[in-house]
Amino acid sequence: MSAFFDVRVSAVRALTPVIREFTFEAVDGVLPGFSAGSHVQLCLPNGLRNAYSLLGDPADASHYRIAVRRQEKSRGGSRYLHEQLQVGDRLRVGAPANLFALHGEARRHILVAGGIGITPFLAHCRELLRRGADFELHYAYRSGISDAYLGELRDLLGERLHEYDGAQRALDLNQLLRHRPLGSHVYACGPQRLLLALREQAAALGWSDSRVHWEAFAAPEPGQPFRVELARSGRQLEVGAEQSLLEALEGAGVEVPSLCRGGVCGQCQTRYLKGEVEHRDHVLDAGERAGSLMPCVSRGCGPILLDL
Repeated sequence: MSAFFDVRVSAVRALTPVIREFTFEAVDGVLPGFSAGSHVQLCLPNGLRNAYSLLGDPADASHYRIAVRRQEKSRGGSRYLHEQLQVGDRLRVGAPANLFALHGEARRHILVAGGIGITPFLAHCRELLRRGADFELHYAYRSGISDAYLGELRDLLGERLHEYDGAQRALDLNQLLRHRPLGSHVYACGPQRLLLALREQAAALGWSDSRVHWEAFAAPEPGQPFRVELARSGRQLEVGAEQSLLEALEGAGVEVPSLCRGGVCGQCQTRYLKGEVEHRDHVLDAGERAGSLMPCVSRGCGPILLDL
């Protein structure tokens, strides 16, 4: 379980009509250092815990910066940050964790960002420049809507930056990935459709899974309410339609280790003993799903019994 500490909002900046940047400073002491690709969990006053990539330079941990896109179907996280969080407010933040690190043996790094998925690559690019590494960034966006940091990246990267304004030029993943030399690794962050398309195209072109890296912080999808029983204590909890099983457990004081909160890291894997489960994760195989679930995204199709 990550340690949590207090931060203060020191700056808020509107980057586009739907994307805002937030800067945090430590209330006491100093902030823990972080590596390129790290994220933190924010504990919001409305009870939600969401994960966001740190977009600052890893060489400077004097403050943390995140950028948040307002989601039309927000469960309250992005809406709260956009409408209520102000300079001077305090939040609890988890220590940085990294599920999207640069591969140490890669000879060429191909970075692919879609919209707000640009955030982890801001740290990656600065780290790669510092290393003198061979890399390129492909950035797909909608001009005036999801093109945050475009000017900054043009100045920083020059010819390493390849732009794809959705209204003018499409990102061709087949062309992007074909004829790449051995030692090339691709990293992607953005909408689910981009991640799925990239992984499918990479597989079709013979890329091994070890050379394809991706990250997604998708909020859990809503579903039908269901009941969960905790086998060790006999407690029964109700999970609401807009609530994840993980959030219901945390709300009842049952702490489960978690990092991504989006079904991709495997940290919160939990055994279940009875019931039918709708699995929505990207980690467990068919055999593992027979007895385990990811409470951050999985839902019960009726009552379920957890080994907790």
